[in-house]
Amino acid sequence: MNAIEAAAFISIGRASGFAGLAILCVMLGLSFEPVLATRAGGLMSLGLAAVLTMFGAFARGRAYQKTETWLILPEDARPPTSIAQQIIGKTLRDTYFWFAERVFIGAMVLLAASWILRLMGLPG
Repeated sequence: MNAIEAAAFISIGRASGFAGLAILCVMLGLSFEPVLATRAGGLMSLGLAAVLTMFGAFARGRAYQKTETWLILPEDARPPTSIAQQIIGKTLRDTYFWFAERVFIGAMVLLAASWILRLMGLPG
């Protein structure tokens, strides 16, 4: 993994981690109703996956100088300005999609768990 990919992974991973922490807190708050907790977690995770996908779709057009990835990169690891937009944009796009895919899988697991708990007879 090169420096640009690592910076993008840190930047997007940190934001996704905080969103995941918020989802987990809501699920813990609803833990008295397991069906509701897993359904809420699944639906919020689907929302997070949609937001990550949307950011990924627009990543190539976003000004590279205003991205956290660019700010994280050391001066000597930054690409030349003539190709920086292409490289940073593509790397951010790929990284957003990578995180969106994993969050989507987690959302499907939570929604399946909600459905199974409901079939087991738990109220919700």
